[in-house]
Amino acid sequence: MEDLQRALSERGLTVSTLPDKGRCLLTLRDFSPGNVILSEEPYVSVPNKASRDSRCDWCFMTSNLKKCSACHVVWYCGSTCQMSDWKLHRLECRALSKLDKERQKSLTPSIRLMVKLCIRRKLQIDKVIPITATDNYNLVEALVSHMSELDEKQLVLYAQMANLVTLILEWPDISIKEIAGNFSKLACNAHTICDSELRPLGTGLYPVVSIINHSCLPNAVLAFEGRLAVIRAVQHIPKDTEVLISYIETAGSTMTRQKALKEQYFFSCTCPRCAKVGQLEDIQESAVLEGYRCKDIRCNGFLLRDSGFICQECGLVRDKEEIRKIASEVKLLSEKASELLVSGYKMEASDTYKAFEKLQQKLCHPYSIDLMRTRETLLKILMELQNWKDALAYCKLTIPVYESCLGIQRMQ
Repeated sequence: MEDLQRALSERGLTVSTLPDKGRCLLTLRDFSPGNVILSEEPYVSVPNKASRDSRCDWCFMTSNLKKCSACHVVWYCGSTCQMSDWKLHRLECRALSKLDKERQKSLTPSIRLMVKLCIRRKLQIDKVIPITATDNYNLVEALVSHMSELDEKQLVLYAQMANLVTLILEWPDISIKEIAGNFSKLACNAHTICDSELRPLGTGLYPVVSIINHSCLPNAVLAFEGRLAVIRAVQHIPKDTEVLISYIETAGSTMTRQKALKEQYFFSCTCPRCAKVGQLEDIQESAVLEGYRCKDIRCNGFLLRDSGFICQECGLVRDKEEIRKIASEVKLLSEKASELLVSGYKMEASDTYKAFEKLQQKLCHPYSIDLMRTRETLLKILMELQNWKDALAYCKLTIPVYESCLGIQRMQ
């Protein structure tokens, strides 16, 4: 811990403990918006198991790939990445090479990530891979597992997965109990590694980044540069302030966010935004994000279901049957658009999503999450079609929703 504190102090940070949160990351100096607060390479990482495109195990690229000639499981884009990963993959390759084809099919990213975690720990103990203040297994041991909060079904699943890991590695002194606990740690501490367009590439474990706590009004954001996790300030962070990121999608009602946090991370958020639960401001925000708009297109008001679908701005009542009819049409168009996209008909999917988005505008508030997600889907499709003009237009439409949720004031 002392070594970690020294390393972090050089970056203007320190680890502290809060009564209701446990460990947290505090600033020892001011950080300005855009400043890099912290960056960390993964302790272990693994690419997603894609049905179409394989990825390099080191850099996650998809071009010029060659499969490992020994294990026939792992891919690399070139000798540089293969050599960078060789110390770890040498032992992994030996274990994977012994598996028959049926057993190889059970190698999910989670199983591979755990196998690599066990191997990296062994290599650091044997001093094959160096140990540093920010790169050591002690940091993994310090992570919270929440094993006591899991139901029996989940505990049995982790035990079965741990048993599979022991069968793959065939080490005599390996602990199934410890591996099962580590699976639980991965479930609430591992991060999805995304590219610049937020497309998932793989999963990585970042023990130092995992010290950072959650807020639905974060002062920092986690992004990735390749596999490197980078924490940047999104607002001015004074000295002696806790660094906070969001673990979940912030564009959601308090009830939706709390449910997601409880199910995935086993805690209830008490940030300033969540503290307003049940208050008028929170009810209004929920109605805007997840409810319906006023029938009058000139009005920017929202409806409350409990009050009979009355606009809270102008008092206009919206007919329940009309809402039901439009919602039914929206659902049909949504299903058609999804089918076209899955089938690879991107141009047709683009046109259908545009019609879907127009219909949603009649039903949803301009800051609706459903409307925003449709626009984000359209944005991705249009970028793939290289229709940059339309893509930019839909991108601009998504920004106000996030600004509203995060309380960001637009620069004039």
